Amino acid sequence: MIARVLAAAVLVVAAILGMLALWPQLFNAERTFGIAQIVSLRGAAAAIAILGAVSLTLLALLAPLTRRLVASLALLLLLFAAGNAAVLSSRGFGGEGFETKAETELTVLSWNTLGDAPGVEGIVDLALDARADVVALPETTLPTAQEAARLLGEAGKPMWPLTVAFDEVSKARSTSLLISAELGEYRVDDSLGNTGQLPSLVAVPVDGEGPMIVAAHPVAPIREYMRQWRLDLEWLAGICARENVIVAGDFNATVDHMDAYAVAGELGDCRDAALATDAAAVGTWPTFLPPLLGAPIDHVMATPNWQFTGMRVIESRDDQGSDHRPVLAQLRPAG
Repeated sequence: MIARVLAAAVLVVAAILGMLALWPQLFNAERTFGIAQIVSLRGAAAAIAILGAVSLTLLALLAPLTRRLVASLALLLLLFAAGNAAVLSSRGFGGEGFETKAETELTVLSWNTLGDAPGVEGIVDLALDARADVVALPETTLPTAQEAARLLGEAGKPMWPLTVAFDEVSKARSTSLLISAELGEYRVDDSLGNTGQLPSLVAVPVDGEGPMIVAAHPVAPIREYMRQWRLDLEWLAGICARENVIVAGDFNATVDHMDAYAVAGELGDCRDAALATDAAAVGTWPTFLPPLLGAPIDHVMATPNWQFTGMRVIESRDDQGSDHRPVLAQLRPAG
């Protein structure tokens, strides 16, 4: 009798833990250390759960005395894997091509360069290949941004280089933004505050005509920065409460983590390009994992006055030094 009670208790606890990891929003736990990391990697978590279920099934065959308990645990792991697969499927695996770009549309590229790792040439080559109008570059320094802008200008794509740096000790504490000269002149606006540990960059048009463009870089949700991570996401949600905003960058967060900050979109009023185009299950970090096992933490977002006509995660640059994949989105004015 005691053994049965203990077995039932183990199964109940396992089921609760599985639900907590599968949909932590039910417990308001998606921004809690440990859970936040698991829910970031839904594809990897599902794969590990399947391997665990197979191992437990083999163990059940070899251990008759605990067969029922072990088999039940294997079933729970399979249900956990299936649940994550269902969530990922609902968010989409991408694959559709972009619509033909109209004159009023913008192409926005984001790439965390891991401290200038791809080099100026890598950034310029990708920007030209993508025909980008806006390039958000977390962990990219001012000299790299300026040289990239110079080379893009020589290639017939003049762009304004903007950079915010908290210091020059670590390249991770710089964020740059390239904005096409065709959109008019832009300047850095530091009146709205910033993310706390790693810099984000808010750019506004000098003449007041055009969208606010933000290159975002909240800190990663590691143990010592969990509070700051939540504050960074809250700050971005505040930015997304404004009108006519485009935000791109390394958010260090998936759409699961943004639920608490959602208003009319996924983060404040900002909608996520990947969700809007059925590509939100494709991982952007780390590059050593296949995209379906990685974390989709790099985003392009915009307020409701913009409509997304395409988005994709670029996998062809995995060998260029960064641990992030670039993301590319196409937007047009709504209505």
